[in-house]
Parts: sequence; C-alpha cells; structure tokens
Amino acid sequence: MTYDIDELKSVANALADAARAAILPHFRTADLRTDNKLDDGYDPVTVADRAAEEAMRAVLADRRPDDAIVGEEFGNAVGTSGLTWVLDPIDGTRGFVAGTPTWGVLIAVGPDSGPVLGIIDQPYIGERFIGAAGAAQMIGPHGRGLIRTRTTTDLSSSVLFTTFPEVGTPQDRASFEAVARHAKLVRYGMDCYAYALLAAGQIDLVIEAGLNSYDIQAPIALIEAAGGIVTDWAGGPVHQGGRALAAANADIHAAALVILQGSA
Repeated sequence: MTYDIDELKSVANALADAARAAILPHFRTADLRTDNKLDDGYDPVTVADRAAEEAMRAVLADRRPDDAIVGEEFGNAVGTSGLTWVLDPIDGTRGFVAGTPTWGVLIAVGPDSGPVLGIIDQPYIGERFIGAAGAAQMIGPHGRGLIRTRTTTDLSSSVLFTTFPEVGTPQDRASFEAVARHAKLVRYGMDCYAYALLAAGQIDLVIEAGLNSYDIQAPIALIEAAGGIVTDWAGGPVHQGGRALAAANADIHAAALVILQGSA
C-alpha cells in the first residue's frame, strides 16, 4: 500500500504534542486520580492516561478519520484506509504514579504487517525519539540529531535492560536471567525508555515478556529505523505483542536469541 510518510510524521508529532499537553499538568501532583485495573494485583490507570488518549484520538478524528485505532484505554476503532494507529498514552504508568521520568507516550502507525513509524516521547524530560523510513532522530534538551544503534557484538560487553521481574512468567524470567548472566551491565524497570536508549546507541539489548501490541509497536519502528532489530523469542514478528527481544544489531540479537531459545 502507499502512504505519505511525511504526512504521517506530521500527524504523529501532533499526537505527541497533544498527549504532552494533556499529561504534564498531572505529573507529580499530590491529588493524582488513579484507578486499579486489577482485582488481584496493581495495574494503575490515571486521569492522565485517559486524557492523553482522548486528546490523541481527537487529533486523528480531525486529520486521519479513515484510519483505524488501537488504544490501551479506549479500545479499537475500525478504519478503511488500511493503516492503524497504535497508541499507549502512558507506557509505564506505575513509574508515572511513583514520579519517575521513565514513562513515555508510544505512538505507532502502519498496516497489519507492522508499524512503519514510531515515536517514544518523554514529556517531562522533553525528549522525543522518532523513527521511520530507515532514519531515526532524537529531539531534546541538547537539540536535534540523527541516532543509530550500537555495534556491540559480544554479550560480555553488552548492556541489557528489562522490566522483569514485574512482568512475565517465572519461566520467562529464568530465560531472561540466562542472558543476563552473560551481560556486562543489567538494569531494571525502565519501561519504554529502555527502547529509546537502545535506539539512541546507549544500550544493546531489551528483553521483555507479556507485552501488548501498544507496548511494542512504537519501539519496533523506532529501533528498526535506527539500525536495530526487534523480534519475538523465536526470531519472528512481535508487533502483536508477547515476548520481545530488541537488539542493537543482528549479531548481538543472534547471540541473545540462542540463549533464550536454549533456556525456554
């Protein structure tokens, strides 16, 4: 199918701007309204999550009314264009509630085969990571510039991030830990910001499980545009969610994949 990538970038940036404006008044406020989605456990949703998705959907209704939408808070809207916008208004709501700046707005768009454009936006820090058509850039306090993934090929030199043990099954965690034993440095609980760091050439690997499509589609498009690779733990597509392995390059991806598959 054909689409105007510059037009999609313009709309995606407008979505990110709208989400920023809706979210920031609520961040680190004493009276933040929060609901728990789970009867057993804690999966928060805040007034900021809902306001941001409503703001993004309003932009799409105005500028791309024929496109479909998949959103974490308000479900699916059918479209006729063949393109679907996949929205996570706040990825990392637990971090948002706790006041950490590692949450972000995730925006992706593409056909059923996968995303062609992705944004990870961190409103509080003022950083926006955009990837499409083989090019990725970061816009932030240091200005604007192209970003590329790292060239690390040896797991013993790698930096690995994850949200474990917060998500995934015990077996998923054991598989992650099998890779982690080979890494130089392992960090936890970074939510979507870990994927942005991978695209920006700061780290080498992100391994996660239990993902939904709105958790991973923006990171896929961003990381692939920056030169990296994102698959499931079998090496196949992961844009519909599940267990994800994001890597800076094909060599470090292959090294981690062998261990994940051997321990599964």
